[in-house]
Amino acid sequence: MIRQLSLSVLLCLACPVTMARHHHAMDVDSGVPGQFDYYLLSLSWSPSYCLTHQEDRTQCGSKGLGFVLHGLWPQYDSGRYPQYCSADRPLPEQAAALGQTLYPSPKLMQHEWKSHGTCSGLDALNYFRTADRALAAVQVPAMFEAPRSSLTLSGMQIATAFRAANPALPDDGLTVACSRGQLSEVRICLTRELTLRACGRGVRSNCPDIPVLIRSSR
Repeated sequence: MIRQLSLSVLLCLACPVTMARHHHAMDVDSGVPGQFDYYLLSLSWSPSYCLTHQEDRTQCGSKGLGFVLHGLWPQYDSGRYPQYCSADRPLPEQAAALGQTLYPSPKLMQHEWKSHGTCSGLDALNYFRTADRALAAVQVPAMFEAPRSSLTLSGMQIATAFRAANPALPDDGLTVACSRGQLSEVRICLTRELTLRACGRGVRSNCPDIPVLIRSSR
């Protein structure tokens, strides 16, 4: 058992924090806008991201952010997902104004619309409205509301806290992503109507069974 735990820690430490902010390239599929099975709502733990992206002053200034919206990703039940489904177009002013209230930085907002939003079958404004409603459909546990001191919890404990705050969440309805011994993201599976549901194939947690660091947001 000790040997297995040690291996888990080494694997966790070997992965850069930024990898948790993206899907794996091998899972990408050519897609048609609007043709997908469900959404994956990705909430990024901002203090972990900012540890290696201090130059990102928009997100990593003095805001003291905790969980932030990384993205709302169309997914296939097969485990694959569509990306860049239509030509790059400038965001309309009204859509960009709404998007900037949801994402921690304009750069991330632009990226998420181009790579994932264009596969939703929605125009930019309605995609951001959907992302806003997806955020409202998930309750972040109070312990993660911008804590002033760091926490140490295992991936299972983090998942348990989210299930307690969201009683309708299935056991296989979320994943926890960790990297370098720290929390990176929590990803929650939602139907196209934005109700909680089980995740499709290949959506798995990678946190070890031992506690990982959850950096304070101050």
